[in-house]
Order: sequence, then structure tokens, then C-alpha cells
Amino acid sequence: MEYSFSDRVLELKPSAIREIFKYAADPEVISLSAGNPAPEAFPSKAIGEIAAQIFAQDPIGALQYSVTEGYPALRRHLLAYMQKTHQIGRAFDEILITSGAQQVMDLFTKSVCNEGDVILCEAPSFIGSLNTFRSYKARLCGIPMEEDGISLSGLEDALKREKHVKFLYTIPNFQNPSGITMSLEKRHGVYELAKKYGIMILEDNPYGDLRFAGEHIPAIKSFDEEGIVMYAGTFSKVISPGMRVGYAIGPKPILQKMIVCKQGEDVHTNILAQMICDEFMTKYDYDAHLAGLREIYRKKYALAEEALQKNLAPDVTWTPVEGGLFIWCTLPDTIDMPTFCKEAVLRKVCVVPGNAFLTNENDPCHAFRINFSTPTDEQLVRGIELLGTLLREKLGGKA
Repeated sequence: MEYSFSDRVLELKPSAIREIFKYAADPEVISLSAGNPAPEAFPSKAIGEIAAQIFAQDPIGALQYSVTEGYPALRRHLLAYMQKTHQIGRAFDEILITSGAQQVMDLFTKSVCNEGDVILCEAPSFIGSLNTFRSYKARLCGIPMEEDGISLSGLEDALKREKHVKFLYTIPNFQNPSGITMSLEKRHGVYELAKKYGIMILEDNPYGDLRFAGEHIPAIKSFDEEGIVMYAGTFSKVISPGMRVGYAIGPKPILQKMIVCKQGEDVHTNILAQMICDEFMTKYDYDAHLAGLREIYRKKYALAEEALQKNLAPDVTWTPVEGGLFIWCTLPDTIDMPTFCKEAVLRKVCVVPGNAFLTNENDPCHAFRINFSTPTDEQLVRGIELLGTLLREKLGGKA
């Protein structure tokens, strides 16, 4: 049979990261491409205890249908936690529990965008979100990144030039893939420009709790008095990505539309996983758990930084980070990045080519992304050593 596809998916391509995972499945390949938490970061014992307790005390509640908005106790506790610790959530806001933060991008875009509407994105940006936006036939407009975040002049130029702009998508903390953190000054600047030009902001913050150096910077949502910011959070990087529990905090009218859309997608987020997250937040020392994660990633980043200095500097440059899971490395102009990444796979080490994170994948790019959280310490060092050997061969030096 000859199959025909909808216009919505006809031009969509598989995620470059997911495709690379196929190579990374080879046990001999060192994967520096994933975005997974470190295996030692999972609170496996606590999750097992909580699950056993839930099935002993409330098995039907864990196995029955639930409300689309999310497990009521988790919604209540999480919103109170975000208001107290991050000053996120006003009287006009509501919270929705989603199937990972990725679903926030999908439900929000479905709720506010028509085909042909423009979504402004940091360039580079997270491929999963970009593909979601593409699936709704939105036009993507990339805004250049600077050392302290998105270019405000570039943002305003786009707002003046582009018609039918619906929102700006931003990852202010330890941005994926660049690792850049937006300064407080720029966060206020972004908010003021959004207010001036009448657009919304979709603030994605999966890595904010993983700051292992420097000072905390308030979220854009924390100074949202006009109801123009939709905040996306997740437990994927702090408890478990496999449980698929994320959340949206934003204006009630938009949340109500997102709830209706979610009812047509998956009815509700996994209720057992929501119950586990609630119990972990309220019955265990959540702050101590986060502190432990930061220590894990502080050590792994230091190890990666040392290996990069030893094997890739000064020819390859990278953006130092104060948190998150990624390092954005830039090759010399004389080296073709896609070829470098393909040949790295043949050397049994995977990285993600930087063009995968662009609004237009055909634009020139000399960067690639490294993940330092997933591999073991030995794999991390060895993987970067293999990249260094390949680099020296490309530059005509000794291997």
C-alpha cells in the first residue's frame, strides 16, 4: 500500500539525538551524546520504598483513572514549593502536571499557534522543542546567543520585522545545547520586550536546580505581573526522566485550553509517578537530594573540563558552565563539523552535531555538544581523549 501523510508531519525528520542513540547502543561506543542524568543520581532506594508504601496503602488510587489537571496533592505541594522557593505563581496562575516538560511545549503550542505563526527561538536551541513547533507548521526564527544569553537587539529586530509572532521560547539556565545562562539584566530585558510587543514567553527550565557554581538568578516567571510567561518545569533531571512528570505554571485561561488538549492526548499523566514525586518532595529531604545532585555534577564537570583542556585546547573552544549537563564545543573553521562527528562515531565516541539544534539545520555550524552527566568518569575521560586524537589528525599533527 502507498501511504500518505499529513502536511503536519510530512517534512518532520527524526531527532538527530535519537538517531545517534542507535550508535550509542553499541556497548563499545562511548556516548557523550545523551542528555540523561547520571546513573548515581537516581534515588532508586527511596522510590522503591515510596512505591511499596503506595501499593500497601492506596493501590486503587495508584491504578485508577485520575483528573487531567494532575494529582491534587502534587499540584498543591508543588505550586506552594515554587511560590516559596522561586517566587513563581501569581493569583492569575494555575498549575498543570504533564507527561514531561516536552508535553508543555506541545500543549502550549497547540493552544496558541496557528499554521504560519512565528515562534522566536534562541539559536541554537533544544531540538525536541524545535520539532514540536515544526509539527504545528509554525515558522521558526532563530535569535543569536551571546555570552550572557539571547541578543536583545537581535530579539527586538525580529519583533519589529516578523509578523504574527506568538511567543519566544527560551531556556535561561544552562541552555541546551550551549550551556549559556541568561543574565538577570537580560531576563528583565526579554520580559520588557515581550510586554512591549504583545507576545508571550515560554520559559523552559529543566536544569535550574542543577546549579553547581555561581549565584542563583531568578526566573523570568518570577517577575511576571502581566500573565505573559508560561513556565515549564520537570522532575526528569532531579528525580527520574523515565517517570515522565513535568509541569506548567501559567495564566489560567491558557492552562484551561491546554487541559482540554491534554484530555485528547493522554487523559492524564501517569498517576503512580505523580504520587511518587509528591511523596518524595514532602516526606524525604528534597533539598538535601538536590544538594547531592549538584555535587555529583560539579565533580563530573570538573573532570570533563580537565580532559578538554588536556586534549582539545586551544584549537577547540567551549563555553564554561555553572550547571546543567552540557558543554558546547566549537571546532576550528578549517574542520568540517559533520564529518568530524561522523568520524568520531567510527572511533567509538558519540557527540551531537551542532546543526541539529538550529532553526535551519542547513545553516553553517562548527559546534558540537558534549554531555558529561551520563558516561562513567572513565568513559568521559576516554571519550574526550578519542576526540582529541581525531582532532590532531584533522589538524595534521601526530595522533
